[in-house]
Amino acid sequence: MTKLFSILAVLALAACSGGDDGATSNVASAQSDANKTSPAIEGAMVVSAASPLPKEQALKLMHERHENYEKIGKAMRAAKKGIAGNDLPAVRSAAAQINALAPRAAGWFPAGTGPDVGKTDAKAEIWQQPAQFAAAMKQFRVAAAGFNQAAAGTNLPAIEAAHANLGKTCKSCHDRFRKAD
Repeated sequence: MTKLFSILAVLALAACSGGDDGATSNVASAQSDANKTSPAIEGAMVVSAASPLPKEQALKLMHERHENYEKIGKAMRAAKKGIAGNDLPAVRSAAAQINALAPRAAGWFPAGTGPDVGKTDAKAEIWQQPAQFAAAMKQFRVAAAGFNQAAAGTNLPAIEAAHANLGKTCKSCHDRFRKAD
């Protein structure tokens, strides 16, 4: 089952790694930076379909996974601050970064990158319940795209609602698949 999830994660990552729409230079820049794939992640995508990662590669990917989730968290906070201050360029930049990272997130969890390998807040349920985790990752991608779409407009209540929806989606996944802080 883990092998199936790894294969699905690689396929989902490949299918969802589309570019940006070029609406603004901030959006294009954020997406360009976020779409860069590191050698550790590229190697994980190749290896994950066949078997668990070697420990050194797994630990490197786990670190990158953590760093990318830190970027998402920082962008969520920047978006919240931008919404509160009616700073639409800041909100758009943050939404673009989240939207660019969201499709890649499922690929950050190949076999061999769980709590049995190294320090992580990821629960073993990610690899034990691959269908449920894949569904949560899909909800995250959809909510991130919805927030990005709303942020492209000027309707602040709609932007705020889409941000809140994304936050609820994140919380739902964290509650089920992430260790409590």
